[in-house]
Amino acid sequence: MTEQASAAHHPQSRNRHSGGSQQSVVENVTGAQSLIRSLEEVGVDTVFGIPGGAILPAYDPMMDSSKVRHVLVRHEQGAGHAATGYAQATGRVGVCMATSGPGATNLVTPIADAHMDSVPMVAITGQVASHTIGTDAFQEADICGITMPITKHNFLITDPADIPRTIAEAFHIASTGRPGPVLVDIAKDALQARTTFSWPPQEDLPGYRPVTKPHAKQIREAARLVAEAKRPVLYVGGGVLKAHATAELKVLAELTGAPVTTTLMALGAFPDSHPQHLGMPGMHGSVAAVTALQKADLIVALGARFDDRVTGRLDSFAPHAKIVHADIDPAEIGKNRLADVPIVGDAREVLADLVVAVQAEHEAGNPGDYTAWWKDLNRWRDTYPLGYEMPQDGSLSPQQVIQRIGQLAPEGTVYAAGVGQHQMWAAHFIQYEKPATWLNSGGAGTMGYAVPAAMGAKAGVPDRTVWAIDGDGCFQMTNQELVTCALNHIPIKVAIINNGALGMVRQWQTLFYNQRYSNTVLHSGPDEAGPPVTAGEGVPGPSAGTRCPDFVKLAEAMGCVAMRCENPAELDAVIAKANAINDRPVVVDFIVHEDAMVWPMVAAGTSNDEVMAARGVRPDFGDGDD
Repeated sequence: MTEQASAAHHPQSRNRHSGGSQQSVVENVTGAQSLIRSLEEVGVDTVFGIPGGAILPAYDPMMDSSKVRHVLVRHEQGAGHAATGYAQATGRVGVCMATSGPGATNLVTPIADAHMDSVPMVAITGQVASHTIGTDAFQEADICGITMPITKHNFLITDPADIPRTIAEAFHIASTGRPGPVLVDIAKDALQARTTFSWPPQEDLPGYRPVTKPHAKQIREAARLVAEAKRPVLYVGGGVLKAHATAELKVLAELTGAPVTTTLMALGAFPDSHPQHLGMPGMHGSVAAVTALQKADLIVALGARFDDRVTGRLDSFAPHAKIVHADIDPAEIGKNRLADVPIVGDAREVLADLVVAVQAEHEAGNPGDYTAWWKDLNRWRDTYPLGYEMPQDGSLSPQQVIQRIGQLAPEGTVYAAGVGQHQMWAAHFIQYEKPATWLNSGGAGTMGYAVPAAMGAKAGVPDRTVWAIDGDGCFQMTNQELVTCALNHIPIKVAIINNGALGMVRQWQTLFYNQRYSNTVLHSGPDEAGPPVTAGEGVPGPSAGTRCPDFVKLAEAMGCVAMRCENPAELDAVIAKANAINDRPVVVDFIVHEDAMVWPMVAAGTSNDEVMAARGVRPDFGDGDD
C-alpha cells in the first residue's frame, strides 16, 4: 500500500506523516518521554488507562503533555472497550494503557473483541525490567505471548531507541489493511533509560504490503455476473464501514437496483430507510434478508466474512448462489464459502471500480432485470415485517423502550449496545441512517461492552448524544466506568433493559431446555424455586425482585442522574428528560417484561431455510421449498 492510499482512508495514519514535526528533530529524553512524544506525533489525543508499577514512568511525562488527554478508568477492561468505542465512533486509532501482569491481562478481552471486529487499537503495556523478564518477577506476564493469537501484531521493546519507530509502525499496522489491535509492551528500564528522540522515524515493515487496488479482470467478471443474475443480493459487512465506502455502496446499489443486506457490524453502512434495504441477515435477521440470501443466484459479499451467525448451517447456505467475495484480507476469501470471483482489495476501491464496470455492462445493453425478484422480496418483506407484541399485563415492552429511544433521540445520536436480546432489539428497532452511529461487540459477543464503549465514543465525539443500550446482566459487569464518566465530564446516557434475567440465555432455555431456568435469574438467590428475598419487612418480594441491586441508587452513588421507568404511559417523558440532561451521565432503569423474545430466529446449527418469523410461525414463501 502506498502512503498516499493509506492516508486517504485512515486519517490518523496520515497524522503519522504530517500531524507533528515536518522535519527530523532530535531531543535527549527518557524512554517514557519518547513514548509520549511519539503518541503526540501520531496524532493521539485521548488515552484510556490505569497506572501501575511497570508503566508508571510513562505517566510522569504524560502529565506535561498538552496534546494527550488521559482518562483514568476503573478497570483495564473498561480502558480497552473505551478505546474500541472511540475508534468505532471516530474512525481513528483507539489507545489504551495498562501496567504489567494483571493490568495487561485485564486488557485481553477487549483486545480479543477488537480483533474479532477489526477495530484499530493500540494497547500499550508496561513490562518488568528487561533483565527480569522470564524470571517470574512480581507482576510479570508474557502479554506478547498471551495476545499473539488475538492481535494483528505485537511488539516487545527493551531498547528505548526503538520506541518512536515501534509506535509509528504500530499505528500504521493498526489502521491500514484490515484494521485491528496492536500491542506494544515496553520494559520498565526502557522507559527509564535516556535516549534520543527524533521524528519521523524510519519504519521497517518488510512484507507488510496490504493490497488495496482490486484486479481489473475480477472486477469485470463480477460486473458481468451482476448483469446476468436474476436474484442478486449485496451482502454488506463491516469492512465497508472500515473503508469509509458508504457513499460508493449507495451508488452501486442504486445503479444495479439489487437488494442490500447489512450485517450486525455494518448497520448504518446503507440507510435503513432506503427501499432497497432488506435489513440484517443471520440468526436474528429479518425474514426478507435471510430468505433473500438463501434464494439468491448471486451474492456479492463486500467486506463480510460469511460467519456462522449469518450463514446458519454452512452446507445449506445459499445453495443456488454464485459468490463474488471482495475483502482486503485474502485469508477471509474462501475460508468459509468458496468464492467464484475472489477480489482482494480495499472496499472503497472495489466499489468504485465495480460502479464503472457495471455502467459499462449497462452501456453494452446488459442492465439486469430483477423485476420478478423484487416481487418476491416485497412479498416476504410485507408479509413478515419486524414487529412485537405488547405485554398483556400492561408492563413495559423492551422493544418499545428501545424503539422510542431511537425515535426521540437527537439526530446523529450514537448507540452502543451490550450483548444479548437488547442488542438484537437495538439492531432491529432503531433506524440507522449514517455510518458510525452503531457500536457493538459482534464477533466476540462481549458482555460489559456497552458502558465503556459509549464512554469512549462520547470522548471521541463530544458534541453528539451517546446512548448505551444495555441489559441488566451486561451492566453489572462494567458499570463502574460510570464513575469515570462522572469525574471526567463524559455525559453518556444509559438505558438498562432490566428484565431481571440473562435474557438471551433465558430465551434459549425457554425454547430448547423445557423452560428450566438454570442460573439465569439475576434477582434471586440459589434456590430459584423458593420465595424471592425481600428487602425488608413489608416490602413485597416479587416487585422488588428486579431491584437487587437497585440501579437507581447505584447510579446516583456513582455521580449520575438516575431514573426508573415501569409504566408505558411515562416512557416518552422519561426518555425526554434523559435527553435533556447533558452535564452529567444519565442512567434509566427500564423495568421490562421478562418473557419478551427476539424474533425472527434461526436456531443454532440449523439451516437458514428453517427461519422462524415468530414462535411457532414458519414463513410460507409460496415456492414449495419451505
